[in-house]
Amino acid sequence: MNFLLDTHIILWAAGEPEKLTTGIQTLITDADNQLFFSPVNPWEISIKKNLGRRDFQVNARQLWRQLLLNGYQELPIASEHTLAIDSLPSIHKDPFDRLLLAQASVEKFHLLTVDKIVMQYGDPVFSVDTI
Repeated sequence: MNFLLDTHIILWAAGEPEKLTTGIQTLITDADNQLFFSPVNPWEISIKKNLGRRDFQVNARQLWRQLLLNGYQELPIASEHTLAIDSLPSIHKDPFDRLLLAQASVEKFHLLTVDKIVMQYGDPVFSVDTI
C-alpha cells in the first residue's frame, strides 16, 4: 500500500514514536508499504516553527535528509495536485492539509493522519481511527 504521511505522523515517527499507535507503527514498519512524504511537510514545519509553534521545533532540513536516508520517498508537487484542491469540500481550511489531501487523491495514495478534521474527508484518508 502507498501511504502519504501527514506532518504530525512524520514528526512523531522521527522524534516521539511513543505517540504513534501500535497500528500506525505496524503500518510504517511493514516492508510491503511504501511511505511517501511531500514537500508540504518540511514547508509546514519551517513555517510553523518560525511562528513559534512548540510542536514544530525541529530542523526541517535535517528531518528531510533523515526521511530520505530511512527509505521514505518524496512525492513532488505537480500542478495536477494543486488544481485538485478545487474539488475538495471546504471542511478544512489549512492549506498544508488540503494540498496533502489533493496529492493523495490524485495519486490514489492513502493519507495517514491523526487530524480529526482531515478524517472527515473520508477516502483517501487512512486515519488512526481506522486501525
